[in-house]
Amino acid sequence: MKTIKIVQTASQLPQKIVTNDDLAEIMDTSDEWIHSRTGISERHIAVSETTASLAGDVLKKILAQSGVAADQIGFVIVASMSPDQMAPSMAAEAIVAAGLTNAFALDVNVACSGFVYALTLADGLINTLDADYGVVIGSETLSKLIDWQDRSTAVLFGDGAGGVLIKAVDGPKRLLAADLKTFADQADALTAGHLWSSEVWHQPKHESRYFHMDGHAVYSFATRQVAASIKRALDKIPNDLADVDYFLLHQANQRIIDKAADLLQQPAERFLSNVSHYGNTSAASIPILLDEMVRSAVIQPGQLLVLSGFGAGLSVGSIVYKY
Repeated sequence: MKTIKIVQTASQLPQKIVTNDDLAEIMDTSDEWIHSRTGISERHIAVSETTASLAGDVLKKILAQSGVAADQIGFVIVASMSPDQMAPSMAAEAIVAAGLTNAFALDVNVACSGFVYALTLADGLINTLDADYGVVIGSETLSKLIDWQDRSTAVLFGDGAGGVLIKAVDGPKRLLAADLKTFADQADALTAGHLWSSEVWHQPKHESRYFHMDGHAVYSFATRQVAASIKRALDKIPNDLADVDYFLLHQANQRIIDKAADLLQQPAERFLSNVSHYGNTSAASIPILLDEMVRSAVIQPGQLLVLSGFGAGLSVGSIVYKY
């Protein structure tokens, strides 16, 4: 039985940076109002970049930095809630851009929980397919789903992509435990990207394609369910909260991250954060954070990590991983 080992990380951000002061020029808001409520100071916004191009750039970086040949990659999974089109998949476009010839491509959409779900899926695929390598990417251009006049949502989101190269290895498990759960009865609390039915056969109800969020409901869900999910994952293994070196939570809002630390009664400094510079990048937020922390040597081999995503669905997912 093989286990997955993360052997390379990478990320790609759009060139354009939009600060809170920039947003204040187009809507009724201010840097103080945004930062005090979210912890966000700036975000990257795609102009020429697309979800597929960002994913492709991450994949190319992973190959270049790892030295693994393109034909050694067995599969590529892209987690995204903001694809450029319904078909072909973002993963299919990424493998073409990177010149992969043997990999199969798959997209998953679990919104902000997507990377955690996709990495859990990859752990199973490594053994099912007898693959040597796989790539898991979170890629988003959420800016195309934003109503730039709605300050309750427009200030929150950003664009970007991050990913990991995983290798099938023998030995003790590295993905030690996972907890995935969907609360579909609460799905209306956070929606985006509605596709209209054909008007030829009936008159559809035209829902907005833009983000719609019940902020209070989502905050309440996230603060309660993230802590609960992490505890459920750790309950499956001998380790406990005190053994975790770092928690990498979906970067939705600094208040949510701080509240999770408080509920788990763990030191805030063990909850890594870069939300100030990138905002909420949905499925891309955890792999972007992971890459940043690996490159800065904050995360080291042998450390015990908890990755936890939460968001639309409503969904939550946590994994415990021995880095």
